[in-house]
Formats: sequence, C-alpha cells, structure tokens
Amino acid sequence: MSDLPLSGKLALVTGASRGIGAATAQALAAAGAHVILTARTSGGLEEVEDRIHAAGGHATIAPLDLTDGESIGRLAQAIGGRWQALDILVLNAATLGSLAAVQAIDAKEFARLLTLNIGAPQALIAAFDAMLRASADARVVALTSSVVTPRAYWGAYDASKAALETLVGAYGEEVKAISAIRTHIVDPGATRTAMRARAFPGEDPASLKGPEVVADAIVQLVSTDTPTGHRMRVEG
Repeated sequence: MSDLPLSGKLALVTGASRGIGAATAQALAAAGAHVILTARTSGGLEEVEDRIHAAGGHATIAPLDLTDGESIGRLAQAIGGRWQALDILVLNAATLGSLAAVQAIDAKEFARLLTLNIGAPQALIAAFDAMLRASADARVVALTSSVVTPRAYWGAYDASKAALETLVGAYGEEVKAISAIRTHIVDPGATRTAMRARAFPGEDPASLKGPEVVADAIVQLVSTDTPTGHRMRVEG
C-alpha cells in the first residue's frame, strides 16, 4: 500500500492549465491523489497532464468553461458516474478583470467576473456536494487574495474574493456537524503568475516566489488535521 499522504484520494482543481492551479494539480498528484484538471484551454491541460503522468502520477483532463453553469452539472455527472466520492475541491479559477474606479467598472465585464469568481464556485459546491459528503475527509480549498479589504481601483476583484471567502466559510459552517467536509481559505500572497504580472506590470517576477510554493502549502494543508474555516497566507 502506498505511503503517499493522498493515496486513493480524488481531487478536482479548477484553473489547472497554468500558474497556481497547474502547480497545485501536480503537487496533489505527486502526493498520491488522482487529479481532475479543469480549465478552458485543453492544450494547457494536456501539458499539465503529461507532466503528471511523466512523474508517475494520475490525472484526467476536463476542459470546460466555468461560466457555463450547465457544463458544471455535466462534469459532476461524469465524475459521479466513475467515482463515489470527491475528497479535495480546489477553487482556483478566477479572473482579475480591469482595475478601475467603482463608477467606471464595465457592467458586462463585471458580470463575467462575478460569474467566474463567485458564481462558478457556488455552482461547483452545489454540483459536488453529494460527492464531498461521501468522502471520509473532504476538503474545499478556495484561493483568495490579500486585497480583500477596500483598495482603490480593486473594487471588482476585491468584492468577488470577499464574497468567495464568505460563501465558502458559510458552506463550511453548514456542513461541519453533518459531514466530514472542511473548508479552507488560502491567500497565496505575492506569487509569480500571469495574473500578478497583469496587476503589477512593473514588478520584477524574479523577486516573487513560484507557484509551486503555494501548491506545496496546499498539499500540506489538506494532508493534515486542519480545522474547518482555517485561513492561511503563504509566505515566501
């Protein structure tokens, strides 16, 4: 029997084609989990899947657009037809949108941002609730931001992450007495990602920690007896 900490567990990672999502998927697989990779771009997912398989891990790709609520339902149906339980759900996919004053936020862009950053996580939790409850130790990990307090020009993205923290925390409170589900919030801090480069174009990427540091912290989080509601900031 494998001595890997996540051996036999099933994990689903959103936004897994690059950055923190890709690194987290690889780290979970290295720890023994079978990882389902989701993102819009199948090419990026295939590259991550190839790296996982080359390292001896197990993964399945599921390209989909998380802003399409029906696709989430189809994904849950497909996964539920193959596995009985989902042990780890990593809610990583998000969009930054345009940094703008509140009165200048574009309504269509804001609607899409809210759909991806908060609507999709809710839909995923709803779709996979039964499989999470079927796990003997389920974890829901939501990636947040250090800017969840009011900050000029970050209103749209900030609001979505504040809402995500509240939503996932509420779910954790609702299920903690009737299931083995635990929810965690992870603030990755300053990390070398494409989103970070967009937000801070003048920053030297070499001065930032790599996504693998965040990924390792997430694996440690879901591999230990961490209480529900725990909020972790990854330093480095």
